[in-house]
Amino acid sequence: MTVTIFGDSILKGILLEDGRYTVNHEWEERFSDKYGIEIRNQSHMGLTVEKGLSRMENDIRRGHMPGDYAVIGFGGNDCDYQWEEVAEDPEGEHACHVPAERFCELYRKAIRLVRQAGAKPVCVVPPPIDSEKYLNHICSGGLNRERILQWLGDANAIYRWEERYARLGEWTAEQEGTMLVDLREPFLAKRRLDCLLCDDGIHPSQEGQALIYESFCSFTDELLRKNAVS
Repeated sequence: MTVTIFGDSILKGILLEDGRYTVNHEWEERFSDKYGIEIRNQSHMGLTVEKGLSRMENDIRRGHMPGDYAVIGFGGNDCDYQWEEVAEDPEGEHACHVPAERFCELYRKAIRLVRQAGAKPVCVVPPPIDSEKYLNHICSGGLNRERILQWLGDANAIYRWEERYARLGEWTAEQEGTMLVDLREPFLAKRRLDCLLCDDGIHPSQEGQALIYESFCSFTDELLRKNAVS
């Protein structure tokens, strides 16, 4: 069985350690070994669904078919802002990278694209973020925290906005009748979310990536049971 992963840095396995971003392949390799699955991870840090869809189209155009299953996970970068512009003009109007309506449209196109290529799409509901950690991270390079907070209203507005996009992706996947791996619920079910995220408040820590592995295993075990029954 072959699985291709299309997503952003969450599914790439990016970690922030000692101030540096690195790639951790551990959960992906453990998952591949456990189920005997060949994985092509086409995820990249910073991808929105718009950029991801373009990469998917190019990948398929070059003859790289997604295989049996295609895992799709976007949203975290789509809902983000140009924080430098926000800090410069906290009274102004600012748009996120991909507006909500366009996000749903492109997410739907991504799902249909992999189906047309012969793969079964599996969409991922991304894990939550830590607003305070993330705000500290984006201000660590010198951006004015108070001016950003002036525009936001409160730090938790970042969490609420990210959650909206997570739910939009989930809703779009459900509308398309797509299988889902929910990473959000397992993270929120833990008592200490801060232990599951790196210092930037976005990327899962080693412990968080272990939880991603467990979530994919639970999904796969259930899928195998259903296939065995049918």
